[in-house]
Amino acid sequence: MQQIARLGRMGITFTQSLGQSALLLWMALTAPPDRMSREFRRLVTQLYFIGVNSVLIVMLSGLFIGMVLALQGHTVLSRFGAVEALGQLVSLTLLRELGPVVAGLLYAGRAGSAITAELGFMKATEQLSALEMMGVDPLAHVLRPRFLAGLISMPILAQIFNAIAIISAWVVSTELLGIDSGSFWANMQQVVDFREDVVNGMIKALVFGIVITWVALYQGYTAAPNTEGINRSTTRSVVISSLSVLALDFILTALMFGD
Repeated sequence: MQQIARLGRMGITFTQSLGQSALLLWMALTAPPDRMSREFRRLVTQLYFIGVNSVLIVMLSGLFIGMVLALQGHTVLSRFGAVEALGQLVSLTLLRELGPVVAGLLYAGRAGSAITAELGFMKATEQLSALEMMGVDPLAHVLRPRFLAGLISMPILAQIFNAIAIISAWVVSTELLGIDSGSFWANMQQVVDFREDVVNGMIKALVFGIVITWVALYQGYTAAPNTEGINRSTTRSVVISSLSVLALDFILTALMFGD
């Protein structure tokens, strides 16, 4: 009975947190807007903080993952005499799966944790309370630009990851493995469909960006106003976001590519 009661408490806590986070996001998005110039400046600032600062780690990860994918793909395809299909393997794997998923995990670890820690610090130093004292809605001033920036940044980061990974795979395939460059690109163009592969991959990245930013904002806004509380919320944000990306990837893949 104790195990059943513990399971029930976990379900109630999860449902309560889900409802609170949804209400928090709804209030932030529907709050009365400020001047367009101020809203735009805050959005640009968060785009730089969330998106631009994540470009380097995304590019480096795409560089090495593309090279490893080319080597591993060549090893497998050479057993069946189908090394010419390496371009197809690399492109479909990246555009459909690896690109959105790995970029989402990197985004959760870099930007998501930074958002949670920043909001937790603002709460601990009573900056959010100061905004309320000045008559400024902290949800619209703090949460909304960060959510919109995450919504915009994540699909772009995923496409940057895909581009760098495909180029690095092409370099390794042609310079190291001896595959003809024209054959690599021609086979890739034959199998890649813009709507089915590229657009669906961007939809995945968009969904991942919404969920990761949503989790990061909620964990930071509800963090305990002390060092231990901020650390706990930051860790929880990365863990929940990463697990959510993997779970949503399975659901979206089944909906998009399942029979």
